[in-house]
Amino acid sequence: MAGLGSRGPDLGAALSSLQIPDYRRLWWAGVFSFMSVQGQFVLRGLLAWDLTESEGALGLVYLVFGLTMLVCIPVGGVVADRFAKRTVLLWSQSLITVAAVLMAVVVLTDVVTFWMLLVASMCQGLAFAFYGPARVAMSAELVGRDHLGNAITLSLLSMNGTRVFAPALAGFLAGIAFVGIGGAYVLSSAMAFMSLTQIYRLPHAEPSEAASRHPLAEIADGVRYVNSDKHLRRLVVSSFFVIMFGFNYVAFIPALVEGLFGLSEAYVGLVSSASAIGAVAVSLPLAAKADGPGGQRIMVISGVGFGVGVILLGLAPTIWISFLVVVGIGGCTTAFQSLSSTLALTVSRGEMQGRVQSLMQLSFAGFGIAAAPLGALAEVIGLRQALVIMGSVAALATLVFAFAEHNAPQHREVAL
Repeated sequence: MAGLGSRGPDLGAALSSLQIPDYRRLWWAGVFSFMSVQGQFVLRGLLAWDLTESEGALGLVYLVFGLTMLVCIPVGGVVADRFAKRTVLLWSQSLITVAAVLMAVVVLTDVVTFWMLLVASMCQGLAFAFYGPARVAMSAELVGRDHLGNAITLSLLSMNGTRVFAPALAGFLAGIAFVGIGGAYVLSSAMAFMSLTQIYRLPHAEPSEAASRHPLAEIADGVRYVNSDKHLRRLVVSSFFVIMFGFNYVAFIPALVEGLFGLSEAYVGLVSSASAIGAVAVSLPLAAKADGPGGQRIMVISGVGFGVGVILLGLAPTIWISFLVVVGIGGCTTAFQSLSSTLALTVSRGEMQGRVQSLMQLSFAGFGIAAAPLGALAEVIGLRQALVIMGSVAALATLVFAFAEHNAPQHREVAL
C-alpha cells in the first residue's frame, strides 16, 4: 500500500508492544475471541441463508447486531472509563462464550430456528458494545502513548489474522457431513473459553476515576467532548459512514457466493478469509510506522481504496476475481481502521478514551443497522448494483473528510 514503504518492516519495531507481558496476554485473548467470533459470523450467515434463502434475512441478522450495539456501546464507553477494564472484558467474553455454547446445542439437537439467530446476534452485539472500548482503552493503559499506534495495529492483526483461516475453517467444517455447523459451533465455543482464560490473567487495575455521575451524563460529556474538537469530530463521522456502508459487503458474501456464483458453503469461508490475507500483509509494515508521521495521509488513501474495492467486488465476473478484490479490500480496511482509531486516541484525554472509542465503534452499529435496508435494496435492484452504491458512499465519505481537513482554518496532521 502506498505510504508504507518498499522495504521490509523492522520486525522489532513492528512487534514492540508484544514485548510487554500483560499486553501479550490481552493480545492472545483477542486472538482466541476473534477466532470464535469470526467463525460465528460465517455460521450465522450460512444458517440464515439455509433457513430463508433471502438477502433480506441476512441483513436482518446484522441489523439486530447493529441496533444492539447502537443502544449499548455509548454505555460501554462510560463503563470502560469508570470501571476495571479486566472485569468488563471478563463479563463480555463470558456472554460470547455462553451464546456460542447455546447455539452449538440448538444446532446439534436440530431445533434451531431463525429467531435464535437473531438472539445470538443480539448477544454478540451486546458483548461487543462493552468488549471493544474496554479492550482498546486497556491497550492504551498497558503500552502508553509512545506505542499506542503499534498496539492498536497489532490488536487489529489479532482480529484480521484469525480471519485468514477462521471463516474458511468454519465454512469447511460446516460442509463436512459428520461435523456440520453444529460441530463448527463447538469449536467456536472452545476458542471463546480459551480467551476467557487469558483475560483472567490480566492485571486488575482500578480505574483512574470512580463513577460519580449518571451514565447518561457521562455519555453526554463524551459527545460534547468529541463535538468540541473539529478534527476529532470529522474522524468519528467519516469513520461512521465508511464502515457503515463499505464494510457491509461481508454481510452479503453468502448471497454473492451461493446465490450469484452457485458455489458451496466452503467457498463462502474462502472468500470471507480473503480480506484477512490483505489485512495481514499490511499489518506488520503498518505496525512499524503507525506511531510515526503521515498516518492521516495513509488513512485517506486506504479509505478511498476500501470504497473502490467494494465497487470492484460488485463488478467482479468470477469467484476468483472476487477473491483477489477482497484481498485488496482487507488491506485497505485494516489501514483505515487502525489509523483512524490511533488518530482519535492520540488527540483524546486519557479519561475520555473509552467514550471516544465507543463513538468510533458506533460505525459497526451503523454497519449492522444498514445491512437490512441494504439487503432489501439488493433484492430490488440486484446485489451487484447495491455493492457499487455501498463502495461509492465509502469512497466519497473519505474524500469529504480529506477535503474538510485540507481546508480547515488551522489544519494540522496529528503526529502519531
